[in-house]
Amino acid sequence: MSEVQDYKSSLNDTASRKFETFSYLPEMTAEEMRQQVEYIVSKGWNPAIEHTEPENAFGHYWYMWKLPMFGETDVDHILSEAEACHKAHPGNHVRLVGYDNFAQSQGAAMVIYRGNMG
Repeated sequence: MSEVQDYKSSLNDTASRKFETFSYLPEMTAEEMRQQVEYIVSKGWNPAIEHTEPENAFGHYWYMWKLPMFGETDVDHILSEAEACHKAHPGNHVRLVGYDNFAQSQGAAMVIYRGNMG
């Protein structure tokens, strides 16, 4: 059995913090991000974009970027909204959420842009 790697993270060191499973993987490429949006759309989930300052990512609610995109299936539009949020708030983390109407919960949530970690 291979040795499990310890990810050093702490609340005091914002650069070390992890958010959801994808945070432990290398940063997503544009194509990988597109595939995640395609997955959310294929499941019929409603996409939404959220953002927050790195220091508030754990202890506060995230800000909603506009309203959730109810019924949106245009992957390019969803990606452009995520990019617009990132450009408007370059120091913030930006998260993509897929809301599942039937389970009434998040079907997916991932940080797709990381803000300044200073």
